[in-house]
Amino acid sequence: MADQKRYLRNKKLISQEEQESLQSKKIIILGCGGLGGYIAEMLARLGVGDLRIVDFDTFDESNLNRQLFSSEKNLGFSKAEEAVKRIKIINSEVRVEGINLEIDGENVEKLIKGRDLVVDALDSIPLKIMVEEACSKLGVTMVHGAIGGWIAQVAVIRPGDFILKKLYGDIKEGIEVELGNPSFTPALAASLQVGEILKLLLNKGISLKEEILYIDLENNSFSNFKI
Repeated sequence: MADQKRYLRNKKLISQEEQESLQSKKIIILGCGGLGGYIAEMLARLGVGDLRIVDFDTFDESNLNRQLFSSEKNLGFSKAEEAVKRIKIINSEVRVEGINLEIDGENVEKLIKGRDLVVDALDSIPLKIMVEEACSKLGVTMVHGAIGGWIAQVAVIRPGDFILKKLYGDIKEGIEVELGNPSFTPALAASLQVGEILKLLLNKGISLKEEILYIDLENNSFSNFKI
């Protein structure tokens, strides 16, 4: 139950009633790499009750520099399945489902339907926009994240906003292709995403709205851009 000692350190910012509410929430995390692993872990530790994690990829050596659930012992293993193992170790009260599946136009709506929030931890711009469109159609809010080098960006995309379509236009590749993927930027972006998720689930604080939160860690710059 939500009154266990496990959540004692949450209580200064999350009430008992809110903690119990989190246990009923259903979240889907699309992608379980640099962003998705951190997001899944933080949501499990917060006590979000139902996590669906989707990723068709397997871990390889190039993931070891930044992907939380990767290790030298699970190279070649399914990211989604390894995420389930990790979450069960962290918090056995969380209902967690790992789906080893490539997201496409045929399955995206089925995956999202019935979820309280969609979390974008994908590394493909066309796929992100496809998910944005599906979320808008189903009336589900999407919490977006992306990184590249020292740069991170986060947005809350409500149905009909189409922030990513406006932001990216015809661009097909993200800046990480040129700037790389270090260990610290995904952790930062994931933390900011989880903060937005928590505010949305508990209806508290001020959430991002029709804007991109853009962070340049190299120059210590945090900026909000209206879209």
